[in-house]
Amino acid sequence: MDIIKELSNSKKIAVSGHISPDGDSIGSCIAMTLYLRKVFPEKEIKLFLEEIPDCFKGIEGSEIVDSTYEGMEPDAYILIDGASDRMGAGEKLFKKAALKINIDHHISNSEGCGDVNYIDPKASSAAEMVFRLMDESLLDKVIASWIYLGIVHDTGVFKYSATSPETMRVVARLMEEKIDCQFLVDRTYYEKTYSQNLACARIVLSSELYLDGKVIIGSISRKEMTDNNITKNDFEGVINQLRITTGTEVAIFMYPMNDATVKVSLRSKEKIDVARICQSFGGGGHMRAAGFYYKGTEEELKNALIELLSKEEF
Repeated sequence: MDIIKELSNSKKIAVSGHISPDGDSIGSCIAMTLYLRKVFPEKEIKLFLEEIPDCFKGIEGSEIVDSTYEGMEPDAYILIDGASDRMGAGEKLFKKAALKINIDHHISNSEGCGDVNYIDPKASSAAEMVFRLMDESLLDKVIASWIYLGIVHDTGVFKYSATSPETMRVVARLMEEKIDCQFLVDRTYYEKTYSQNLACARIVLSSELYLDGKVIIGSISRKEMTDNNITKNDFEGVINQLRITTGTEVAIFMYPMNDATVKVSLRSKEKIDVARICQSFGGGGHMRAAGFYYKGTEEELKNALIELLSKEEF
């Protein structure tokens, strides 16, 4: 895709990602927005995202995030790192736009949902794909930092299987912009607030093993969240902590949303395609990291998941 050519006739451009934005969604969207503003200083370009986690706030570039989804009716809309059914408030604007562009690496969105689609399920991250679309001569420290963050978060700091030699060559190029790698990784990936540590400890302590220890499930109730002032922002890193449990192949974490919907995240190590499992519930993602939303009781959900996973070959 020639992103500059595609947008040449557009005057108002919106960039957006999925609901509950993670590091890749945040990094790729901010990097793309900053890059387009550099290329098209005469155009109006806005970034719409739901409120980002506190660990990303204060990093240069984060101030451009607009969580109101107001003030513009874009004639071009770029959706990065997801499909339109996971856009939340941005979906209406996306559907109205004369030009819809979709950039994604989720296998569950392999056909794309735009007029113009750039889809690569083998890419480590949406951020890596955004880098490929850029004129490297316009790269700067801030743009490079956000691409780096996106890659870091979707590769688990370069340890997940989607990390390729090309990924590392991209990272090497980003480092040439003298980005502060240690600060970015520590601040947004490893550092946890006291509340996050407490939430993680509670969830791990009450977690349960199933299928001879091959599956671990952690959850938290609405009452526990309310009684202990725990919010969804305190769950950063919980699923990965469950995933590294010795002997397990699949880790599952679930928590209640405000509308009686349960948010479910799955991670696997080597053998199970969790994207396929999630597709059974209307979700999707990657082979090793996927999720979905569920309306029903936690007990029903656990039983359904265990029944599906019991048919897999571990």
